Amino acid sequence: MSMIKKIILLLFCIYTSLASAQIVGKVTDLEGNPLPYVNIYLENTYVGTTTNDDGNFELSVTNDDSYSVIFQFLGYKTVSKKINIVSFPYILNVSMTEESVSLDEVIISNDEDPAYRIIRETIARRKHNLEKISEYTADFYSRGLWKVENAPLKIMGRDLGDLEGALDSTRSGIIYLSESISKLSYRQPDEFNEKIIASKVSGNDNGFSFNSAQEANFSFYENTIDLNAPIVSPIGASAMSYYNYKLDGIFYEGDKLINKIKVTPKRPKDRVWEGYIYIVEDDWQLYGVEIKTNGAAIQVPFIKELVFKQNFKFDPKYNFWVKISQTIDFGFGFLGLNGDGRFIAVYSNYDFKPKFEKRHFTNEVLSFEAEANKKDSIFWKGTRPVPLTNEELTDYIKKDSLQVLRRSKPYLDSLDQKSNQFGLLDPLTGYTYKNSFKKWRVSYDGPLKGIAFSTLQGWNSSAGLSFFRWFDENQTRWFSLRTDATYGISDDRLRFTGRATYNFNRKNNLRFSLAGGSKIEQFNSTEPISLLINSIATTFFERNYLKAYELNFARISYFQEVVNGIELQTRVGYENRKPLFNETDQIIVKNKNVSYTSNNPLAPLNFNSAAIDEHDIVKVDLSTRITFGQKYFSNPDMKFNIGNERYPRLTLGLESGFGASNSNYNYSQVKAALDQELSLGNKGKFYYNLKGGTFFNAEDISFADYQHFNGNQTRVGTSVNYTNVFNLLPYYDQSTNKSYFEGHLEHDFKGWILGKIPGINQLNFNLIAGAHLLSREDNKPYTEWSVGIDNLGIGKYRLLRLDYVRSYHNGVSDGAFIFGLKFLDLLGL
Repeated sequence: MSMIKKIILLLFCIYTSLASAQIVGKVTDLEGNPLPYVNIYLENTYVGTTTNDDGNFELSVTNDDSYSVIFQFLGYKTVSKKINIVSFPYILNVSMTEESVSLDEVIISNDEDPAYRIIRETIARRKHNLEKISEYTADFYSRGLWKVENAPLKIMGRDLGDLEGALDSTRSGIIYLSESISKLSYRQPDEFNEKIIASKVSGNDNGFSFNSAQEANFSFYENTIDLNAPIVSPIGASAMSYYNYKLDGIFYEGDKLINKIKVTPKRPKDRVWEGYIYIVEDDWQLYGVEIKTNGAAIQVPFIKELVFKQNFKFDPKYNFWVKISQTIDFGFGFLGLNGDGRFIAVYSNYDFKPKFEKRHFTNEVLSFEAEANKKDSIFWKGTRPVPLTNEELTDYIKKDSLQVLRRSKPYLDSLDQKSNQFGLLDPLTGYTYKNSFKKWRVSYDGPLKGIAFSTLQGWNSSAGLSFFRWFDENQTRWFSLRTDATYGISDDRLRFTGRATYNFNRKNNLRFSLAGGSKIEQFNSTEPISLLINSIATTFFERNYLKAYELNFARISYFQEVVNGIELQTRVGYENRKPLFNETDQIIVKNKNVSYTSNNPLAPLNFNSAAIDEHDIVKVDLSTRITFGQKYFSNPDMKFNIGNERYPRLTLGLESGFGASNSNYNYSQVKAALDQELSLGNKGKFYYNLKGGTFFNAEDISFADYQHFNGNQTRVGTSVNYTNVFNLLPYYDQSTNKSYFEGHLEHDFKGWILGKIPGINQLNFNLIAGAHLLSREDNKPYTEWSVGIDNLGIGKYRLLRLDYVRSYHNGVSDGAFIFGLKFLDLLGL
């Protein structure tokens, strides 16, 4: 395109956007400072907009006519401007005056602040106010922005780069900018539907915005606001136990008296807010909210502060106050990466008497119209209710131009050339070679990271080589190929495994895999003890807990979500199992009264016997996982399942072995599991996991096919919660080929108890209680009870927990402390 044509197109876009904006202007205070996020709407309508960070606004109207435009902003007097439009664009600049709150008309009692009467009245009508908006449709606009400042060059030794062109020479800039326009439908108690008609992500014209109305659907009429942890609402049913209130002043909105109430926590370390809420006298509804909380309260330590602002307008037709805008400002800092951000939401065109069809609400709570992410700048300029700031506009222009460059072959090749440089230590640590333009990479995992020690192999290590090829921008269809090699010095064996996987899509995740090779397999294939933990226990404490056999195998597997909420997985394979024996008695740290045990869990002191003999078998594993009432998001390329807290998840399985070289080893097992995570508001979260199964024709099967239970003898917990482990159970003490049942219950009080104890509440710890039961057909039940403290750590690094566990079995009781290292689970170690 010639330069002249580009200029003509640019001028056309500017003219078109000005013509569509129609009413434009700037809102400032009396000193000329811009006021961000002022609510602007036509009187007695939901046609409105909001100013941006620079105080600028654009308001679309349909005809040149007379209008009354309302400007509303918390802390400032509402302004009404009557205008008569004869030509477009119409310029309307407004200055707003700070609201002068007064206590002159308030009768002050020596016994109690007047705010408490107002809060009681509001709490008494909380449910009634919730029910007033029992269903509606609305238009919704949202914009999200994340910025970083002075970003480090590296994080944990890895180059951070320029974050896809987001960082400038000072290593600061916008790392995420996105907006969406959608249509909402809602019906109590929890039916929700959002159709996104336009989505834009800065720097990615093929991307879809993460912003959604459901994730921004916060109502302070609810008892708690769930922000990772439930935060008690200042007007929730139990609010009086958490907050102090003070009437800061009153003012009038027309003939409505507005009470400005200061909210402060009784205990600062509770899950609480602080700031101001505005309540309408006699209506006992919210006029506005301006409150904040912090990362300690929501237990996301890298969040410094969260500031919520909500604005409401009165609807005389339905006689209640309706939320028309919401902003959430936040600051964050972690591992040297610091910044801030904001999410803004604007609601308009409410209809409180919608006529929903019978199948209007489904489990698909969010979807995108076709081509939603392909809207051009002309559409956005004429449609977005909140104009872009200069900073945001610059980011779009810069990243849109960079996008073309960054997808070009010369640019991708130049990036690859830099990242593909070979380092001196790469043969030991690993190396990746990429061809980004052709969408493939080859990676090598060096042996340094895989060093371990066990009595079966002595010092050993592993190395891997993988190939990954993707076929579209969002990697919805891909192919991977991987081979791994392990070598142990003491057993002097080199073993290889390989795997090939093809993923067809990201809608139902149809996937096929082929795998085979030779490896050391723990008798409990869920690997209850990691190589890292076993290496430490063996080398420093002379505790060789890992018990395993040699597995030579070839398998084919299939996975697919056949319908929403039902996933099927099948695996069929040939297996050759061989017994293993300890190959070394090398001791790094000698311990008194402790010595290595054999590799036979059934006879730990007999070093010449094996738990299994060599045999062949064909294994079939069929499983289906059913998530009842599963809700999900979808876009044209992908589907994202988000579950449904109201219902549990059921897993059914059939495991069968046949064609064994020893016919006694043929068997079948059916099993089932039921698990759920329940939020109990400010009282925390409750988890349960119930599992059971039974065997058929399994009297003399191989020990490798027994049902094994996740025990723990290391006194170290490695999972985020303990709903799949018995922390004092020896690893193979309860293994069975009979019917069995295991149940795990855990409740995380999330500060509900410890947050109320003076002194202790300053530590921001969580009390956790658990109960665990294992029942077998041929033995007495094994039980564990536990009580612990979670969210331990220093500053932002709170990835530890400590539990005291007590076990009971056959009249014997034992107790121990379990040190939880949750970061091992998060890192996959």
